Amino acid sequence: MTTTKQRSRNGGALAAMYVGMGLTVIAALFPYVDRATTTVLADHLRAGYPAYGPDMIDAGVTAYLTILSIVGALGLLGWLGTVWAARAGKRWASWLAAVLLVVAACFAIAALTIQDTSGDVGLAPLLGWLQVLPCVAGLAAVTLLWRRAK
Repeated sequence: MTTTKQRSRNGGALAAMYVGMGLTVIAALFPYVDRATTTVLADHLRAGYPAYGPDMIDAGVTAYLTILSIVGALGLLGWLGTVWAARAGKRWASWLAAVLLVVAACFAIAALTIQDTSGDVGLAPLLGWLQVLPCVAGLAAVTLLWRRAK
């Protein structure tokens, strides 16, 4: 049973996790907004592959949207699981948060650095940096959870 004292000790970590959830949703939905408005991703692919026609560029954008949607959904599940564990006072909540942070950071680093066959990074840098934002909140949450665990 979670006591008021346990909740208050997790308050800062929970706030960071809720912010992280929001940032994860933004990072997952922004590519759809981009597709309908600014076309940063499509322009990035077009610049890397000037010989590609609109159908090929659209296929590339769709592939990235699928990948980012799946990662966003998994990230949201990770946040929800970690919030549940922290609210329930599970001792392993700090470990879960740390492992998920490492996984998220690895994905964000890959999104920023992996080059595609054109020699440029595959994902548009703006979208890559959006993947980093939930990691910042994750780092805050992990730090606060580990402080509480001591």
